[in-house]
Amino acid sequence: MRAFLKLVVKTYLFTCLFFCLFFYGVALLNSVSFDKIFDSLIGLLTSKRGLILFHSLFIVFLIIALIAKYIYKIYKKDGLTKAFINLGLKVVLPILILIYGVKFLIYYNNSENFNYDWNYAIENKSEVSQKKFLDDNKFRGMNVYGIGRRKNDSVLINQLVKNNIEWVAVIPYFYQENENTSLINTPDSVGIWSKRDSLLMDGIYKLHKKEVFVMLKPHLWMSSGWRSNINFTNTNDWDEWFDNYRKNILHFAKMAQETNSEMFCVGTELRSSLQAKPEEWIALINEIKTIYNGKLTYAANWDDSFEFTEFWDLLDYVGIQAYYPLTKNKNPNLDEIKNGWDKPINKLKDISKELNKQILFTEVGYRPDVYATSKPWAWGSFFERLYKKKSDKTQLLAYQAMYEKLWNEPWFAGTFPWEWNSGDFPIYEKPSQNIIAIWYAK
Repeated sequence: MRAFLKLVVKTYLFTCLFFCLFFYGVALLNSVSFDKIFDSLIGLLTSKRGLILFHSLFIVFLIIALIAKYIYKIYKKDGLTKAFINLGLKVVLPILILIYGVKFLIYYNNSENFNYDWNYAIENKSEVSQKKFLDDNKFRGMNVYGIGRRKNDSVLINQLVKNNIEWVAVIPYFYQENENTSLINTPDSVGIWSKRDSLLMDGIYKLHKKEVFVMLKPHLWMSSGWRSNINFTNTNDWDEWFDNYRKNILHFAKMAQETNSEMFCVGTELRSSLQAKPEEWIALINEIKTIYNGKLTYAANWDDSFEFTEFWDLLDYVGIQAYYPLTKNKNPNLDEIKNGWDKPINKLKDISKELNKQILFTEVGYRPDVYATSKPWAWGSFFERLYKKKSDKTQLLAYQAMYEKLWNEPWFAGTFPWEWNSGDFPIYEKPSQNIIAIWYAK
């Protein structure tokens, strides 16, 4: 037991040394100051994500050390041949069985007996947006991550235009560690563009060259927790948080004005802050209006309360992150999904009537799996790939049902599906891409 504990301590120290040397190597390669890399290392090791990463690596190193110790013990006792035989039978063979077993499960769950006849006739061949929005005020949108930071921006934008997408939500991120910290990364100077900002703006200019409209939609990103649940026990922390948020959002409002972005989203899924700081939110929106002269919205979560009428009166659209649960069973058919929309639609009609605003889905998305319509908001994980069955058909039916039920409603402004090419909610090269293009062509 003492020998094992000694090995554990040595391995832990080795993992610490490995982490430090790795970060130091990254600093040297990227000409980053030692102070900055040290701060980044401390920040990572004090975050939930960093601790998980560190201890996962420690476990891997410990397993390797235990295997090496076991093989060395056999080598000392029975010789090299016996050590190699034991290594093969007791280590290599089980690892191979595990690897190929996992590969088989992933292959099985990613296979699907579903054929879709692609409709190429509805694609936009003009190479620029047709701007149907100017005729019917319907948002034919798409959330697209990484605009301005991709090597193939031009190819990507051509694909969007080809699929009748006329609006793109461009999404800059700013960072807060968790729900209980009032600290948010803020720009050094509001309205002074960093290299990252300049790349984002360049992406917006490229979209405009193709006559695509832009909604600039900043997101507050957290390592752990959810931005809707930010919570503080005292007023000072709320004041500090809101001041930091204000600096970020004014920075991006100036960017929206500078780039002539046609719409700006003042916040995304920040329910608790609207409840805690209602007067500050109203003041912030009025301040944004002195900087930015385009359309404004806010992206509320689908289960939020919409009683804050003074807030919504200042905006042009009621934005909703529309991840409504629609069915309970896996592999639902089209009618089941459409029936699932009845209750949300009644609520949406009431909200639109009460606030006298159109409803805009700032996000709506479905994973390509059999449970896509039961918990649409849920992100996947690697382990789900071992048991959750892929279903491009369910994703397609989910979008088809939504557009059949909502597209022609006068109170409904349109959609920004999530997300063109994300890991969990991919649309690109899926049958859903074509279904969305068909509806956007109408």
